[in-house]
Amino acid sequence: MKKVAVMFAPGCEEIEGLSIVDVLRRMDVDVTMVGLEDLKVPGAHGIELTCDDVLGDDLLDYDLVALPGGRGGAERLAASAKLGELMRQRNADGKWNAAMCAAPTVLATFGLLDHRDYTCFPGFEKVIGQTATDANFKEDITVVDEAGKIVTSRGPATALAFAFKIAEVLGLDPAQVKDEMLYNYLMQQK
Repeated sequence: MKKVAVMFAPGCEEIEGLSIVDVLRRMDVDVTMVGLEDLKVPGAHGIELTCDDVLGDDLLDYDLVALPGGRGGAERLAASAKLGELMRQRNADGKWNAAMCAAPTVLATFGLLDHRDYTCFPGFEKVIGQTATDANFKEDITVVDEAGKIVTSRGPATALAFAFKIAEVLGLDPAQVKDEMLYNYLMQQK
């Protein structure tokens, strides 16, 4: 069974993190909600999240670690020396990492977007351009950099697409869950 950790820091975008948790749990993935500093995490929109665990060395054991955005949450994640150390080790070990919205700035801060394709919330590519070396911004809804084992996405409205893309990079087929959640129906209504 695949194991995914979703990191939650104060000021995170609740919908971005919870969409990953919801979609992957529907697919029987072992998903752990990890608080950066505490089990209780206040989101950006007044929703208090209750996590399963707090940041520790076991972050190295997950198949993928996902970072939801939200400017405040991303800033807290980027300021964590412990998270930086663990994310760089995960990258060196060839493990998948994912970030959306403002959180790709966290990956850039930790040196994980150097020479990588990525996307982010509009405007944050300017911040990333000042931090990451030769990072290649794309305007796609989700971007997968196979070489760097990085998945990125744009913002709250792209949270489901991001969760489904995470499932795919883990080797899972989200087709049934996409259908059950009416995602395919929504995409056909364009």
